[in-house]
Amino acid sequence: MRYRILGDDIQLVEVILDPGESIRAETGAMAYMDGTIRMDTTTGGGILKGLKRLLVGESFFMTEFTNTSHGPAVVAFASPFPGKIVALNLSELGGEFLSQRTSFLAATPDVDISIAFTRRLGAGLFGGEGFILQRLTGQGTVFVTAGGTLVSKTLEAGQELLVDTGCIVGFSASVDYNIRFVGGFKNVLFGGEGLFLARLRGPGHVLLQSLPLSRLADRILAAARHIQGETRRGSGFLETLLSGS
Repeated sequence: MRYRILGDDIQLVEVILDPGESIRAETGAMAYMDGTIRMDTTTGGGILKGLKRLLVGESFFMTEFTNTSHGPAVVAFASPFPGKIVALNLSELGGEFLSQRTSFLAATPDVDISIAFTRRLGAGLFGGEGFILQRLTGQGTVFVTAGGTLVSKTLEAGQELLVDTGCIVGFSASVDYNIRFVGGFKNVLFGGEGLFLARLRGPGHVLLQSLPLSRLADRILAAARHIQGETRRGSGFLETLLSGS
């Protein structure tokens, strides 16, 4: 499949479909497409498949885009938040990749999205992003999104990486995933990094993001509350002035 990723901080991916070729995407992800592209909304394999995607934070339905012309046609998908889009060739990753919820954007029809339960209780209870991960399987291409800057790392056998749980985009199935408690009294009370970190142990491929969507949402919410508070104080001051006059 041919494609090109456009943009810098807020990216989109243009996919060039040959005649009869298709690609599936999250509902609402399409930015633009040629007029010869046909859209079909499906569950992507039945009701059970749709329910599984709901459990991992995706939509129940998917949209399949098929080129109905006799020549190449383009369909583009946009990232839902500021950040990067990365293309993963699952055949080069052992046919399987685990990702955090909501990271999926689009994939070739032979890629299956299912549930991957974390194997350890600690990872499930304190993993930050939840007990359930997405399991992407197949031999095709899948596009995933990351917030902020995307960092790709390859861990050697036994090599460990400690990561803020929200900064994980995904990792190879060969990577061991667990949660480590942040030790030290001062670290717990004043560290500001949370009580738990994710421990990723190689071998395998790891994708990280600098700005998780949850962190961005928290900052926006905090700013909105501050502005709302300032507006209320300003209104109260104005009312005091007017009543005094």
